[in-house]
Formats: sequence, C-alpha cells, structure tokens
Amino acid sequence: MKRDDILWKALLEDIFDDFLRFFFENADEIFDMNRGFEFLDKELEQLFPPENDNFEPRYVDKLVKVFTKTHEEKWFLVHIEVQGYEEQGFEKRMFQYYYRILDKYDKPITSFAILTDANKNFYPTEFRNEFLGTYVKFGFNTYKVLTQNEDDLLNSNNPFAIIILTTKIALQKKKVSKIQLFDLKVALARKLLGKNISKEKIRVLMNFLRYYVRFENKELDANFENIIEVITEKRKTMGIEQFLLYRAEQTGMNKGMEKGMEKGMEKGMEKGMGIKELEKNTLFVKSLLNETDFDNKKIANLTGVSESFVNKIKKEMKNN
Repeated sequence: MKRDDILWKALLEDIFDDFLRFFFENADEIFDMNRGFEFLDKELEQLFPPENDNFEPRYVDKLVKVFTKTHEEKWFLVHIEVQGYEEQGFEKRMFQYYYRILDKYDKPITSFAILTDANKNFYPTEFRNEFLGTYVKFGFNTYKVLTQNEDDLLNSNNPFAIIILTTKIALQKKKVSKIQLFDLKVALARKLLGKNISKEKIRVLMNFLRYYVRFENKELDANFENIIEVITEKRKTMGIEQFLLYRAEQTGMNKGMEKGMEKGMEKGMEKGMGIKELEKNTLFVKSLLNETDFDNKKIANLTGVSESFVNKIKKEMKNN
C-alpha cells in the first residue's frame, strides 16, 4: 500500500460532507448533514480483522453511517476503499466487504473504490461469479484519480476536488522534475487559499497537501512553507529577505550581513553555480515572481543572481 494513502483515513472524517456533495449532486436534499456522521472503523475492523495478528493497516477503508432527510429514522452505510496499487482479486474483496456489512447491519449500502494508483489499465468495477446456474453480480462506484480532468477539478468549489488534485499531483512525482513538482504544489496551495472555504477545512486540506506530496529534499519543504507564508501574508517583506539571506550565507553566497548584501552576493557569484544551485535559484526566482510584486533588481539581489537571469526566467514563464 502507498503509505501516503493512510492520510485519507482521517481526511475523510474531516470533510465527509464534501465527499457526499462531490459524488451526489443533490446531496443536501438527500442526506441530513446536520445530524453528522458515525464512523464505524472499529466495527469494520471486527468484520475484517488484521491478518496474522499484524495490526499494520493494509488498506484504507471507511464505513460511515449516514442519515437521510425523512420523517422516519432512516439511515444507510457508505463503504469507501482507497486503493493505491493494482490488486488481483480487488473486486472480490469489495464484494466480501459488502456481504459482511449487509449481514451485520441489514441496511442499504453504497460502496466506493477510489483508485489512487498510476496504472491506467487498473479499473475494477464489478465482481461476477457463476456456477451451475447460480450466479452473483456485484457492482460498485469506481473513481479513478489518474483520469480526472484537472480543469474541472480546479473550477470546482468543492473542497474534495482539492484532495483529488493533490493526489493527482503526487502521481506525477516520477514524471516531472522537482522544480516542476514544487511549482505544481505551490499553484495548488494558491488555488486552495483563494477559494471560499472555511479556515478549518483549509487547514485540513493544506495539511493533506503538505504531507501527501512530499519532497526528498527537506530544503524544498522549507521553501514551500516559506512561500505559503508569503501567500497568506503572515510574513513581512523583511522576513522574506532575512530568510533568503540566511540561505545565501549557508551556501557561501554571502559572507555576512556586516559586509553588505551586495558585496556578499558578488562573492558568492564569483564561485559560480552548479546544477543544483542553479535549480534552487530558479525555484526561488519563479516563486518570488509569482508571489510578490518585487521588481527584477530586488529579486536578483535576494536570490543572488543577475537581473538578466531573472528577466530570462520571467520571459520563460510568460511563454509557458
């Protein structure tokens, strides 16, 4: 199992109302959102105990009790599987969950398989079995993250769409450079913070974005946090400059504040930039161009590159 998928377990509880609204257009007419939801994780574990006394979760599954808007006490169950890899016999396992849940509760059930894997050919939708005139056919809701349209998700006002976009970005990790991945993550964060969503849900979604799309380099994670602070205006301009100057000192581009920023930058540039340093500076330049109104000269001073370098990146961004 992709270990990142375990983050879905708590997330579904935080925004389950948005999950329902995402998949059911008239959700607010069908479901009584005000009554809340009951998450039956322990009951589900009793139906499917860990194998070989291994309590490390193999699957991300949720069972949720949902009330409908009727005059009588009416409720049903939503079973959700988040599947991060191709699994032979997945359809049968979905069916096993269904009949065991039905046997225990004898209530209506709707089942969802959210596929977060990178194999476009893995698309299970139903389980069939037949023998000597006896047969069973069990179908379930399948949602493949890999095939979803990014523009539609970006234009959606439903917070759950951000989760799908985050998952899709993570699937691109092996196909794009770390700078491109960084840009995608920052762009999604900007989109999230610009939506009309409650602060509590923004916090939940931002944490999912932070930890689901992870970088191997800790410095990139630190850079991401810095950019988020710029976007949310929690950090003053001087704070940004101090952060970048500290980084410059660490890489030998500045020999100390007392010698002056310009002199320090010149000394650093004399050493030249390797490929890794070039990538880092490109990343900072692009981020500052996106998130601030600094002119080329100020960005050049902050990042330790020439104004012509900043102008080149600016042109490339416009052309893209």
